[in-house]
Amino acid sequence: MPHLTIQVTPNVMIAHEESFLKVLNQALWDSGHFGKPADIKARIVPIETFLVGVTDDEQRNGFVYAHLKIMIGRDEVIRHQLAELLTATIEERLSEQQSGRADVQICVEVEEISAIYHKKMLN
Repeated sequence: MPHLTIQVTPNVMIAHEESFLKVLNQALWDSGHFGKPADIKARIVPIETFLVGVTDDEQRNGFVYAHLKIMIGRDEVIRHQLAELLTATIEERLSEQQSGRADVQICVEVEEISAIYHKKMLN
């Protein structure tokens, strides 16, 4: 734990997805809120069909939605700090790559995972 899922619309350019995830994982690790680097798991889930608003048929608008699921027990202040950290990190990485392709909304949600969570390591 944590699990970070990034959803990205096709009109948002992420040149090196693995590097993007490494930067996000590093930012989470550097926050000091997690036990081991290997606990942080991230993935990008591309979105094929989307619409922002009701009339953006030319898809001038796009978004990146980051969903961070963490174990219960961190207070609201920490959850806000993690959301702000991810928002700033995503903005910094994407601003260099967009070059007017689309107007991009960055959305971040931090959610506590259910208390019923099982993990098993296979070696």
